Order: sequence, then C-alpha cells, then structure tokens
Amino acid sequence: MPSRCTFCAIIDGELAATVVHETPTTLAFLDHRPLFRGHVLLVPRQHLEILSDLPAELVPEFFQLAQRLERAVEDGLGADGSMILINNVISQSVPHLHLHVIPRRRKDGLRFWLGPREKYTPDDPAETYAEKIRAAL
Repeated sequence: MPSRCTFCAIIDGELAATVVHETPTTLAFLDHRPLFRGHVLLVPRQHLEILSDLPAELVPEFFQLAQRLERAVEDGLGADGSMILINNVISQSVPHLHLHVIPRRRKDGLRFWLGPREKYTPDDPAETYAEKIRAAL
C-alpha cells in the first residue's frame, strides 16, 4: 500500500469514526458524508480492495452482518427500506472493500441508476455477454 488507507486508519483507531458494531473480523461505522443520516459502512478489518478479495471463510460472517445491519437500519430508523451497495474500483472512494447500508424513504429524492442504460441488440445480443461471463466463471 503506497499510502495509508483511510479505513485501515479507522480500524486501527488512528482516525475517529462513529462505530455501530464490531467483531474480530469486521467493523461497521457511520459514513462521515452520509447520503442520508444513518448511512452505515461495513468493512473487513483485513485490508482487501474488492469483493472478490474477501476470503471464502469470511463471506458468511460478512454478509450475515450485512443482513443484520440492513434490518437494524430500517427498523431502528423507521426507514421504508434500504439500499445495499458495494462498489468495486469504479466509484470506490476508499480502496478498501466496503458495503453501504443506506436508509431509504419513499420519495426521498434519490434518483439512482436511471441512466444511461444499454439495450441488447441483434448485432450485440445478450447471449454474447452471457457466454463471456460463463467462460470466466
């Protein structure tokens, strides 16, 4: 790592954060620039950059905690729902795996994934993309 990772500094107690929950392998804390108040970030304590770097043995705990946080954000804040989001590289403001749990309310004004959208065409069919993904699996 060429420079100090912000989330690693939070994990190590070098930077302050409002902690929501912690385990020996994870830390959940409030985003310091929340999309909406109560926006939680869940990170593994181990420095990993993207979801596919998460070791298989940590996947169950990480995602079970994500489920618990989703319910806690919705129930604890009286939210109508939530948005669960992981960015890999693109739009990842800190290069450390993090899962967002963002409280949502009906008509909260958030417009997400409305565009641009690409349709499959006869010259560029869906099956071509499916074949490439299957081959990579």
